[in-house]
Amino acid sequence: MFTGIIEQLGTVTNIRREGENAHFSVKAEMTRELKIDQSVAHNGCCLTVVELSETEYTVTAILETLNKTNLNSWEIGTKVNLERCMQMNGRLDGHIVQGHVDATGKCIDIENQNGSWKYTFQYDTDQVTVEKGSITVNGTSLTVVDSKDNEFSVCIIPYTHEFTNFHTLEIGSTVNLEFDIIGKYVAKLLKK
Repeated sequence: MFTGIIEQLGTVTNIRREGENAHFSVKAEMTRELKIDQSVAHNGCCLTVVELSETEYTVTAILETLNKTNLNSWEIGTKVNLERCMQMNGRLDGHIVQGHVDATGKCIDIENQNGSWKYTFQYDTDQVTVEKGSITVNGTSLTVVDSKDNEFSVCIIPYTHEFTNFHTLEIGSTVNLEFDIIGKYVAKLLKK
């Protein structure tokens, strides 16, 4: 389990294909603190550390993950939002994030608001957002500003813009989305 509070940015340094799997090597400051078999969220997608060196580590994504996330678009040099799993004795600063990407979304608008930014995303799934509710975009816990059918907006403060990969997004960029777990349960119960 995660919180959606990004610890740092990593950089993809190598991509190796093996059958339908992809092995991604990531350079990150946190590497020395990792261990084999540890879970790390990459743009909100929980992946297991399978190899370690002093400055980088490797994770493996299976075909299911590649098909349902934005990992298939990664290339060498891609900046990735990283978060280690939550410690049960720590604060939950973001919201409950599972590290299971529900869908991808496409950035359809970026509005510079003179000190902050408003990003609008479109998605194609039956999941819902609510204004002032939580959403995870590329692993970042955010508050929904505007909510419409299959579309929502979030506002980004300068700190988030600089220290996550939001500063690399452009109109047309694909992002990973994880919808609020409580909202997903409520929606499922209402369908029964």
